Amino acid sequence: MDDATLKSLKDALGASPDNTALKMIVLRAFMDRGQPGEAVALLDGLGPDDLPNDDDRNAAARALIAAGGAETALDFASVETPESLMLRARALLDLGREPEGREAYARAVSMNAAVEDLSLKARLFAREAEPAGGGGDRPKLRVISNDNTDEEEVHRLTAPEAEPVTFADVGGLAAVKDQIRKKIILPFEKPALFEKFRKRIGGGILLYGPPGCGKTLLARATAGECGAQFFNVAIADVLDMYIGESEGKLHAIFEAARSHTPAVLFFDEIEALGGKRQHHREATSAKLVSQFLAEMDGFAKNNSGVLVLGATNVPWAVDPAFRRPGRFDRVQFIPPPDRPARAEILGILLRGRPLAASIDADWIAGHTSGFSGADLENIVETAADLAIEASLEAGDEVPIDDAILKRALKEVKPTTLEWLTTARNYARYANEGGQYDDVLDFLAKHGK
Repeated sequence: MDDATLKSLKDALGASPDNTALKMIVLRAFMDRGQPGEAVALLDGLGPDDLPNDDDRNAAARALIAAGGAETALDFASVETPESLMLRARALLDLGREPEGREAYARAVSMNAAVEDLSLKARLFAREAEPAGGGGDRPKLRVISNDNTDEEEVHRLTAPEAEPVTFADVGGLAAVKDQIRKKIILPFEKPALFEKFRKRIGGGILLYGPPGCGKTLLARATAGECGAQFFNVAIADVLDMYIGESEGKLHAIFEAARSHTPAVLFFDEIEALGGKRQHHREATSAKLVSQFLAEMDGFAKNNSGVLVLGATNVPWAVDPAFRRPGRFDRVQFIPPPDRPARAEILGILLRGRPLAASIDADWIAGHTSGFSGADLENIVETAADLAIEASLEAGDEVPIDDAILKRALKEVKPTTLEWLTTARNYARYANEGGQYDDVLDFLAKHGK
């Protein structure tokens, strides 16, 4: 507002000093010009009840806080709206009442995440700096030497997942889940029956399929359904630059699983450890494959109660010796989700997010043929980004609706088509023993 307009408004206010609406216009003009003292002077004789709406009371509170009148600002910022609560949090911070300020801040953000203010949050939740010299209850730095740390390293590699996952967390794959229940979970639940028939508990299962279709999640869910410990072995942590170290780590990992049965050992991207030996130029890589095979069924190895799960996107790169009975004798194709599965996955991914009253997940599911679970997650994450952007522009929480989901769908492309093309060639021309029959059945059913 220019000086001439402001002068005109002040003159009008002088002629009509009881015009509250005009006072608030002038107050906002002074605040825009960075003159909170002039703005607060207009509130002389006015209380919260004299202002007609929440916006005016918030404007008054904002001016009072800027002018150092935090105590009085609390009277104006007394309603339970996100904007009012944020102003209340600022005033309480200025008064040194941080716990009350943190409570008001948390209530405001829970009501409308768009009002979040990280600078205010940092001031409200800042901890007192420790006195020079440290001490107190602060944890001391513990230095571990690099010598003889095998036991601790193995514990780190095989640390169980903190939160168990079950089949309820995996969308679709009903037929695969049914096979896993019969062949894997039931032996864990009824060990005496299987022992009578001299059927061992555990063994190895190789999951293969396009990336992002749920192999890792399904492995974790299998462990959760079995009530077994889940050991997610990172391939990069097994491989070592020194000769013999990789084999030693692999042996220690299997020993740790054997001592914590029932247990599930999961190796993702297993071709990195079990690739075809004829393709390895280095003898050390072939030795690691041999060590892996020996751990799975070698002499004097008792793997009862240990289920070894492997996952790969390139089953044709895995050494054929792994498919011998007693090793990865059960091979399961994990296909891209079908339409009902995609709808179920979308429902799981959208759960707990701000949503419009009605979301047509079936429409999205019908237009995402060939999308993996990871692709669907990308759609939902993109939609969340768009909703956050709209919320910031509107200054209020904008939920995810059909229009936002359709915009997100236009930005995401399926990632399984290239894999299916490659797999089709292997299934047609290198299908020894019918190992890729499931892929051919899937392609025939879905016309790929």
